[in-house]
Amino acid sequence: MKIREYEDRDEVGWIRCRVLAFLDTAYYDNVLPHKEKYENPSIELVAEMDNKIVGLIDIEYEQQERAVCSRGSGLGGMIWHIAVHPDYRRLNIGKSLLLEAEKKAKALGLNRLEAWTRDDLFVNLWYEKQNFKKVDSYLHVYLEGNEIKDTLSSTSDIYPVQVFAHYVGNEKEEMRRKYKRVHECNCYEKRLD
Repeated sequence: MKIREYEDRDEVGWIRCRVLAFLDTAYYDNVLPHKEKYENPSIELVAEMDNKIVGLIDIEYEQQERAVCSRGSGLGGMIWHIAVHPDYRRLNIGKSLLLEAEKKAKALGLNRLEAWTRDDLFVNLWYEKQNFKKVDSYLHVYLEGNEIKDTLSSTSDIYPVQVFAHYVGNEKEEMRRKYKRVHECNCYEKRLD
């Protein structure tokens, strides 16, 4: 396995890897047709095996406190994407990508990494195994059909058919009972100093 900087020619392989990696997770419908570009500087690495992209990590980082991360003091980096192709899991690719990204982050003077992920147990356990600490959470709530009609109203010629919402209140169990698709979105943080 070779870990290297992302290059523009990697975009199709990056997209394929990310889509396949997310298919069996709570982010299964979070499909991107193009690789994101970031407003701030970023660490973008890929893992290559068998002449294809089998893993990736993208970390957008701050040059000014709180420009990217939602919490903490000092300069941090946000892990926007980390993924391993399902045919290449359990080979420590994700861990290797993270370790290389951490070296680069420390060299840039970052003091922490932040990552948000949904409630897939294997993903949350992976972050904990990599010494991240859960520091916050809220709910991602999807509404369809009658769930929308019972929650929102529209008085114009445009009306919602599907809704994705953030719930930050204290009645999380009520939200889980009321709506079919609800995910806890967890914030993990890792100190680098």
